[in-house]
Amino acid sequence: MRSVADRAAGLLTPEAIRLDARAAGRDDAVRVCGRVLVDIGAVEPGYVDAMLERERSISTYLGEGVAIPHGTNDGRDLIHRDALAFVRFPEGTDWNGDPVTVCIAIAARGDGHMEILAELAQVLMDPVKARDLRESDEPGRILALLAPPDEEEQTTDPLQNGQGHIV
Repeated sequence: MRSVADRAAGLLTPEAIRLDARAAGRDDAVRVCGRVLVDIGAVEPGYVDAMLERERSISTYLGEGVAIPHGTNDGRDLIHRDALAFVRFPEGTDWNGDPVTVCIAIAARGDGHMEILAELAQVLMDPVKARDLRESDEPGRILALLAPPDEEEQTTDPLQNGQGHIV
């Protein structure tokens, strides 16, 4: 069985990465992200309205300059396939008072929607990864940053492999 991280990493393709977008504010940024999902054939254009509705009811801003816009449950019927879109706003955009430079838009039909959100939140809350995502200008690097850690990385932390302790 594939992990949530594997599924999330598999949903982002190079054609869904935009590194030089501009937006006048939160709603415009959500529209830009939604258009990428439409352009790659993952969603119907109406899904963008579901994304705006979600954002107006509950902010998808995570911190570290990152937001994860996604649609409402009612918008799931407008999704053709699960997908992610990575959109960077190098000049930043105002997200209700918070500066955002990276958006990862989510289209998910099934029950994994919340798991994917949680996994992305974990990845993006790492300040080093969040900084790298904000600054990278290579789609391959973006894909690598959002990929799950390989086994070697997972076992090098002594607290993760049982060799360390907390004082």
